[in-house]
Amino acid sequence: MVRAACCVSRSDEGLTVDEKPTPKTRTGRDREWIGRAVALVLVVAITVTVVHLADKIQRFQAYGYPGVFAISLLGNATVILPAPSLAVVFAMGGVLHPLLVGLCAGPGEALGELTGYLAGYSGRAVIENREMYEHLANWMRRHGGWTVFILSVVPNPLFDLAGIAAGALRYPLRRFLLFCWMGKTIKTTTFAYAGAYSISFMERFL
Repeated sequence: MVRAACCVSRSDEGLTVDEKPTPKTRTGRDREWIGRAVALVLVVAITVTVVHLADKIQRFQAYGYPGVFAISLLGNATVILPAPSLAVVFAMGGVLHPLLVGLCAGPGEALGELTGYLAGYSGRAVIENREMYEHLANWMRRHGGWTVFILSVVPNPLFDLAGIAAGALRYPLRRFLLFCWMGKTIKTTTFAYAGAYSISFMERFL
Protein backbone atom coordinates (compact mmCIF):
# COMPACT_ATOMS: atom_id res chain seq x y z
CA MET A 1 0.00 0.00 0.00
CA VAL A 2 1.17 3.54 -0.68
CA ARG A 3 1.30 5.94 2.22
CA ALA A 4 2.21 9.00 0.21
CA ALA A 5 2.77 9.92 -3.36
CA CYS A 6 5.02 12.59 -4.62
CA CYS A 7 8.70 12.78 -5.47
CA VAL A 8 11.87 10.78 -5.07
CA SER A 9 14.14 12.12 -7.76
CA ARG A 10 17.76 12.94 -8.42
CA SER A 11 19.29 14.74 -5.46
CA ASP A 12 22.71 15.67 -4.14
CA GLU A 13 21.70 14.73 -0.59
CA GLY A 14 21.38 11.00 -0.86
CA LEU A 15 20.19 8.02 -2.82
CA THR A 16 18.62 8.74 -6.17
CA VAL A 17 16.00 6.45 -7.55
CA ASP A 18 16.71 6.90 -11.21
CA GLU A 19 20.49 6.85 -11.38
CA LYS A 20 21.84 5.18 -14.51
CA PRO A 21 25.48 4.19 -15.10
CA THR A 22 25.45 5.13 -18.78
CA PRO A 23 24.02 8.06 -20.73
CA LYS A 24 20.75 7.52 -22.55
CA THR A 25 19.68 8.41 -26.03
CA ARG A 26 16.78 10.78 -26.53
CA THR A 27 14.54 7.86 -27.51
CA GLY A 28 15.51 6.00 -24.34
CA ARG A 29 14.75 9.04 -22.19
CA ASP A 30 11.41 9.55 -23.91
CA ARG A 31 10.44 5.94 -23.29
CA GLU A 32 11.45 6.17 -19.65
CA TRP A 33 9.39 9.32 -19.09
CA ILE A 34 6.40 7.74 -20.83
CA GLY A 35 6.76 4.69 -18.60
CA ARG A 36 6.93 6.88 -15.51
CA ALA A 37 3.89 8.87 -16.58
CA VAL A 38 1.85 5.72 -17.18
CA ALA A 39 2.90 4.31 -13.80
CA LEU A 40 1.94 7.54 -12.03
CA VAL A 41 -1.47 7.62 -13.73
CA LEU A 42 -2.08 4.02 -12.65
CA VAL A 43 -1.20 4.83 -9.03
CA VAL A 44 -3.60 7.79 -8.98
CA ALA A 45 -6.36 5.79 -10.68
CA ILE A 46 -6.04 2.91 -8.22
CA THR A 47 -6.08 5.25 -5.23
CA VAL A 48 -9.16 7.13 -6.47
CA THR A 49 -10.95 3.84 -7.13
CA VAL A 50 -10.22 2.52 -3.66
CA VAL A 51 -11.36 5.75 -2.01
CA HIS A 52 -14.59 5.54 -3.99
CA LEU A 53 -15.15 1.93 -2.85
CA ALA A 54 -14.10 2.48 0.76
CA ASP A 55 -17.64 2.71 2.12
CA LYS A 56 -18.61 -0.47 0.27
CA ILE A 57 -15.61 -2.58 1.30
CA GLN A 58 -17.42 -4.60 3.98
CA ARG A 59 -19.96 -5.81 1.42
CA PHE A 60 -17.27 -7.85 -0.31
CA GLN A 61 -17.22 -10.23 2.66
CA ALA A 62 -20.58 -11.59 1.54
CA TYR A 63 -18.98 -12.88 -1.65
CA GLY A 64 -16.82 -15.48 0.08
CA TYR A 65 -13.44 -16.23 -1.45
CA PRO A 66 -13.70 -13.62 -4.25
CA GLY A 67 -14.58 -11.12 -1.54
CA VAL A 68 -11.48 -12.06 0.44
CA PHE A 69 -9.37 -11.53 -2.67
CA ALA A 70 -10.96 -8.13 -3.38
CA ILE A 71 -10.60 -6.89 0.20
CA SER A 72 -6.96 -7.98 0.32
CA LEU A 73 -6.19 -6.27 -2.98
CA LEU A 74 -7.89 -3.01 -2.04
CA GLY A 75 -6.55 -3.09 1.51
CA ASN A 76 -2.98 -3.13 0.23
CA ALA A 77 -3.48 -0.65 -2.60
CA THR A 78 -3.91 2.30 -0.22
CA VAL A 79 -4.27 3.06 3.48
CA ILE A 80 -7.57 4.90 3.11
CA LEU A 81 -9.77 2.01 4.24
CA PRO A 82 -12.14 1.48 7.19
CA ALA A 83 -10.52 -1.78 8.33
CA PRO A 84 -7.21 -3.63 7.91
CA SER A 85 -7.42 -6.44 5.37
CA LEU A 86 -5.62 -8.87 7.70
CA ALA A 87 -8.43 -8.51 10.21
CA VAL A 88 -10.86 -9.66 7.53
CA VAL A 89 -8.59 -12.59 6.64
CA PHE A 90 -8.43 -13.55 10.32
CA ALA A 91 -12.21 -13.42 10.66
CA MET A 92 -12.97 -15.19 7.39
CA GLY A 93 -10.57 -17.97 8.33
CA GLY A 94 -13.06 -18.97 11.00
CA VAL A 95 -15.98 -18.95 8.57
CA LEU A 96 -14.51 -20.40 5.38
CA HIS A 97 -11.73 -22.94 4.80
CA PRO A 98 -8.60 -21.21 6.16
CA LEU A 99 -6.26 -22.62 3.52
CA LEU A 100 -8.43 -21.33 0.69
CA VAL A 101 -8.80 -17.98 2.45
CA GLY A 102 -5.02 -17.66 2.62
CA LEU A 103 -4.58 -18.73 -1.00
CA CYS A 104 -7.09 -16.08 -2.12
CA ALA A 105 -5.81 -13.29 0.11
CA GLY A 106 -2.11 -13.75 -0.73
CA PRO A 107 -2.36 -12.94 -4.45
CA GLY A 108 -4.74 -10.07 -3.65
CA GLU A 109 -2.26 -8.48 -1.26
CA ALA A 110 0.60 -8.96 -3.73
CA LEU A 111 -1.29 -7.25 -6.54
CA GLY A 112 -2.28 -4.43 -4.18
CA GLU A 113 1.39 -3.72 -3.50
CA LEU A 114 1.83 -2.81 -7.15
CA THR A 115 0.86 0.75 -6.23
CA GLY A 116 4.07 1.14 -4.24
CA TYR A 117 6.16 -0.45 -6.99
CA LEU A 118 4.60 1.80 -9.64
CA ALA A 119 5.05 4.89 -7.48
CA GLY A 120 8.75 4.11 -7.19
CA TYR A 121 9.02 3.30 -10.89
CA SER A 122 7.41 6.61 -11.81
CA GLY A 123 9.86 8.50 -9.59
CA ARG A 124 6.98 10.35 -7.96
CA ALA A 125 6.89 8.91 -4.45
CA VAL A 126 7.40 10.91 -1.28
CA ILE A 127 9.74 9.30 1.24
CA GLU A 128 9.00 10.42 4.79
CA ASN A 129 11.67 8.23 6.38
CA ARG A 130 14.62 8.83 4.07
CA GLU A 131 17.16 6.98 6.21
CA MET A 132 15.07 3.80 6.36
CA TYR A 133 14.37 4.03 2.64
CA GLU A 134 18.09 4.13 1.88
CA HIS A 135 18.65 1.06 4.06
CA LEU A 136 15.89 -0.83 2.27
CA ALA A 137 17.16 0.27 -1.13
CA ASN A 138 20.60 -1.09 -0.23
CA TRP A 139 19.02 -4.37 0.88
CA MET A 140 17.16 -4.51 -2.43
CA ARG A 141 20.40 -4.02 -4.34
CA ARG A 142 22.20 -6.73 -2.37
CA HIS A 143 19.48 -9.29 -1.72
CA GLY A 144 16.65 -8.41 -4.09
CA GLY A 145 13.93 -11.04 -3.84
CA TRP A 146 14.83 -12.13 -0.32
CA THR A 147 14.20 -8.59 0.91
CA VAL A 148 10.76 -8.58 -0.70
CA PHE A 149 9.97 -12.06 0.64
CA ILE A 150 11.00 -11.43 4.25
CA LEU A 151 9.24 -8.08 4.48
CA SER A 152 6.07 -9.49 2.93
CA VAL A 153 5.87 -12.58 5.14
CA VAL A 154 6.09 -10.60 8.40
CA PRO A 155 3.45 -7.92 9.17
CA ASN A 156 5.34 -4.62 9.31
CA PRO A 157 5.06 -1.02 8.09
CA LEU A 158 8.22 -1.15 5.96
CA PHE A 159 6.93 -2.98 2.91
CA ASP A 160 5.65 0.25 1.37
CA LEU A 161 9.20 1.59 1.25
CA ALA A 162 10.54 -1.73 -0.06
CA GLY A 163 8.00 -1.67 -2.89
CA ILE A 164 8.91 1.91 -3.77
CA ALA A 165 12.61 1.01 -3.72
CA ALA A 166 12.00 -2.03 -5.94
CA GLY A 167 10.23 0.10 -8.53
CA ALA A 168 12.79 2.90 -8.34
CA LEU A 169 15.66 0.46 -8.82
CA ARG A 170 13.85 -1.22 -11.72
CA TYR A 171 13.79 -4.58 -9.94
CA PRO A 172 12.05 -6.99 -12.37
CA LEU A 173 8.29 -6.78 -11.88
CA ARG A 174 7.76 -10.53 -12.29
CA ARG A 175 10.28 -11.33 -9.60
CA PHE A 176 8.82 -8.66 -7.32
CA LEU A 177 5.35 -10.16 -7.68
CA LEU A 178 6.65 -13.72 -7.27
CA PHE A 179 8.48 -13.10 -3.99
CA CYS A 180 5.72 -10.82 -2.76
CA TRP A 181 3.07 -13.45 -3.57
CA MET A 182 5.00 -16.19 -1.74
CA GLY A 183 5.52 -14.10 1.38
CA LYS A 184 2.02 -12.66 1.46
CA THR A 185 0.42 -16.09 0.96
CA ILE A 186 2.35 -17.57 3.88
CA LYS A 187 1.32 -14.61 6.04
CA THR A 188 -2.36 -14.62 5.08
CA THR A 189 -2.65 -18.40 5.43
CA THR A 190 -1.16 -18.16 8.92
CA PHE A 191 -3.65 -15.46 9.88
CA ALA A 192 -6.55 -17.44 8.42
CA TYR A 193 -5.63 -20.56 10.39
CA ALA A 194 -5.15 -18.44 13.51
CA GLY A 195 -8.69 -17.16 13.05
CA ALA A 196 -10.05 -20.66 12.52
CA TYR A 197 -8.36 -22.09 15.62
CA SER A 198 -9.36 -19.07 17.70
CA ILE A 199 -13.01 -19.60 16.89
CA SER A 200 -12.74 -23.34 17.58
CA PHE A 201 -11.10 -22.57 20.91
CA MET A 202 -13.78 -20.06 21.90
CA GLU A 203 -16.58 -22.47 20.96
CA ARG A 204 -15.45 -24.82 23.71
CA PHE A 205 -16.46 -22.24 26.30
CA LEU A 206 -19.78 -21.24 24.73
